[in-house]
Amino acid sequence: MKNDLLHIQKLIYEIRGQKVILDNDLAVLYEVETFNLNKAVKRNIKRFPSDFMFQLSKTEWENLTFQNGISSKKHGGRRFMPYAFTEQGVAMLAAVLNSQKAIDVNISIMRAFVKLRHYALSKPDTDTQIAELRKLLMLYIEKNDKRVNEIIVALNNLIEQPKPTKTIGFTAEK
Repeated sequence: MKNDLLHIQKLIYEIRGQKVILDNDLAVLYEVETFNLNKAVKRNIKRFPSDFMFQLSKTEWENLTFQNGISSKKHGGRRFMPYAFTEQGVAMLAAVLNSQKAIDVNISIMRAFVKLRHYALSKPDTDTQIAELRKLLMLYIEKNDKRVNEIIVALNNLIEQPKPTKTIGFTAEK
């Protein structure tokens, strides 16, 4: 079960600020063809408002495949951009597909979403640690401000253009 959760978590992407799973990945999990999954959704489209499911734009799809290294073979050969299902959309799929496999997979997917949510909610500790580090850094800068300022002045002096020097001796004028 733990391996299933890890596998499913890897299929969850963040798109438009929402955690989603793509139609093709859901089809593999439910052991149905992507076409049949989408056909079942379209027959029940009133159950899938835009906060449950949306279609990726071409740019979103290209960014996703580039950033996450999604194989074009895995999701390739599509005539239409993939659909992305939010947690609520995935829950609704269980009712639409209505098979034991869909129910079992949905339970695993819901657990993965919950685990990700718990992880995200545990971040305030990290934010507190970052704030404390920021305070320590500011104290360090205050104490060492003179040295830091001297370093900045020295660097600025190095960056400045050298002052023109006067030539000594005779120059041949043309």
